[in-house]
Amino acid sequence: MDDQELINIFRENRLKVTTQRLAICKFIVSRADHPSADQIYHALKTDYPTISLGTIYKTLGLLEELGLIQKLRFNESSIRYDPDMELHINMVCSKCGKIYDYKADNVKKMWDSIILDLGFKPKRQRIDIYYECDDCKEIES
Repeated sequence: MDDQELINIFRENRLKVTTQRLAICKFIVSRADHPSADQIYHALKTDYPTISLGTIYKTLGLLEELGLIQKLRFNESSIRYDPDMELHINMVCSKCGKIYDYKADNVKKMWDSIILDLGFKPKRQRIDIYYECDDCKEIES
């Protein structure tokens, strides 16, 4: 998603377009690693020294309301943000918390079958699979 697309989405929704808000949006939509608000803050702080964690949280909330990202809450202290709104499975390492998206045709087929059985289309879906990543397995060895 480029700057103009983001600006258009904000304007269509009567939201103020600021350089910090755009930077947060560009950062999150370009990521595949499901960053936390703190990670976003630390990544942008150098280029935007006046940015606050409050601005990060407000912008993430707006992006969630607009359907551009999904908030992934894993426990009270662990919230991550996923910009991929397409059907996928979140593969979550139960040791280090690393997350990657798993997409496959069979997942889509299975989901389509579930939707057919349900008789309605859910507003949102989230599928998490917990495992131990290769890096964490190596540490134990």
